[in-house]
Amino acid sequence: MKNILITSAGRRVSLVQEFKKTALDFSDDIKVFTTDMEPRLAPACHVSDASFKVHPVSESCCIDQIVEICKKNDIGILIPTIDTSLPYLAENRQRFEEIGTHVIVSNPDFVRMCCDKRETFKFFNANGIETPRLIDINCPKFPMFAKPYDGSSSNDIHTIMSEDDLSVTIRNNPKLMFMEYVDLGEFREFTVDMYYGRDNYVKCIVPRERIEVRGGEVSKAITRNNFLVDFLKEHIEYQPGVIGCICVQLFYRERDNTIVGCEINPRFGGGYPLSYHAGANFPEMIIKEYLQGQTLAYKDDWRDNLMMLRYDAEVIVEPD
Repeated sequence: MKNILITSAGRRVSLVQEFKKTALDFSDDIKVFTTDMEPRLAPACHVSDASFKVHPVSESCCIDQIVEICKKNDIGILIPTIDTSLPYLAENRQRFEEIGTHVIVSNPDFVRMCCDKRETFKFFNANGIETPRLIDINCPKFPMFAKPYDGSSSNDIHTIMSEDDLSVTIRNNPKLMFMEYVDLGEFREFTVDMYYGRDNYVKCIVPRERIEVRGGEVSKAITRNNFLVDFLKEHIEYQPGVIGCICVQLFYRERDNTIVGCEINPRFGGGYPLSYHAGANFPEMIIKEYLQGQTLAYKDDWRDNLMMLRYDAEVIVEPD
């Protein structure tokens, strides 16, 4: 069988280990490789079978480097992990297909939509999913919330409770979207891991309730087999051009089943290990589809109410 490459591996130790463990269930010959700008300083690169140094994805030579790595290491599956790499990899999918590498990323139009939260809101609304009401900053209504339309990792977000919180810097930031405040006293926050097969139909849906977030990434969460599963299956079961893992972030009010969508990340999310341990083995699905040519059925036998509590750990690197 061919090998697997996880790009921009960084701190994604769990994801690399999950792919390695799953690969062993198929063949001892499948290797899991990684790339990073500084592999020696990237913990995940030290747990992969080998790692490769690459330039930033914004530099044109980066895609060339990754193509060469795929050629030389018989890569059959490429797994991207960071938002900035997704448009480049989506747009260059054909180059990788020509050398036998399947890039597990959705088509460029879907990726661009996910990268612009203004367009994401339109997508939600077109599929019957509510979003926070947008607010004209010239007619502010408090409380409200602001975040960059192209942001990530919870950077530059603002909860604005009154006029006193609305600084000139916030008001004049052209990238900020202003919207109604979603009361977390009423709503619970969820990230939903969804896996789409090669046929663009969803094959698995796992809602993860976010209990605590640190640095934009979930640190405590619990799986919930609730109303969200059937709702999302009904509203976005089939999406042309969508493949692999996507993370849908939304708010849910249980008393009346109100759902408010806020963003989509078309990649593995930082909290995916919880879904993996619950039995939603997306690496297995990817290997079956892209290395074995299998057709997947919808899977719903994952474990409910499984909790994840994350902590810091160490990778010790011996001197050269």
